[in-house]
Amino acid sequence: MNYKYIYIIIFLFVTTCADQNFGNKKISNPQIVTKYSNQGFTLIYTDELFKKKIINKKLNDRDLLVFQKNLKKNTTVKITNQLNNKSVIAKVKSKSKYPNFYNSVISNRIAIEIDLNFDEPFILIESVDQNSVFYAGKAKTFDEEKNVADKAPVEGVNIVNISTSNESKKKDIKISKKFNYIIKIASFYYKDSAKLVKERIMAETNIKNVNIDQLSINNFRLSIGPYKSLKHLKNDFEAMENLYFENLELIKQ
Repeated sequence: MNYKYIYIIIFLFVTTCADQNFGNKKISNPQIVTKYSNQGFTLIYTDELFKKKIINKKLNDRDLLVFQKNLKKNTTVKITNQLNNKSVIAKVKSKSKYPNFYNSVISNRIAIEIDLNFDEPFILIESVDQNSVFYAGKAKTFDEEKNVADKAPVEGVNIVNISTSNESKKKDIKISKKFNYIIKIASFYYKDSAKLVKERIMAETNIKNVNIDQLSINNFRLSIGPYKSLKHLKNDFEAMENLYFENLELIKQ
């Protein structure tokens, strides 16, 4: 028997099977969808911001819509107030121009729904799989929808109750914690490296409250702050952006 020809036939068979299309569709690697998540300050839309060209597009006060630079139009997002853990489901209207200090622009309605503190609009914005969101009831008027039950994830499913039942109005939530944030610049393995960056910041900006904190044996955190007001925090954040630092992080103390 000529084994040479047998080997050739086996090789051709295996190669053909490997290249075969199933149902006229090529087999491809599955796509892994990465969930977007960002914690920071949001900008609450007003027509005045549009007139001053701080924002280049309009939002309707009554809509559950947001502007977000990193997410596509119609992406479903969950907006969570980090001070009271209240959240609401919304959609991205589109990308828009707004200051880099903010992680999004939200409508006034969203701010009211989650009882957002306008002096400390600290939120978490997360992309959400549309298939995992269940809406109970149908939307009516804005005033009726103010009385919806608190939103909360239940085993990965976000239940948004927009029924028209006459529920009691939400009570104002008083936040006892004061405004207190730092801007994390970076973490360093060596303290001398942190010192070099600290000297650069102090030489090239008017920022003086630059700190080096040793978090462990070889972990030195370089930060600026603390800040007791949003205005001062925003000013120094923008000054740091001019030095082209990446991944500046806001940390609530």
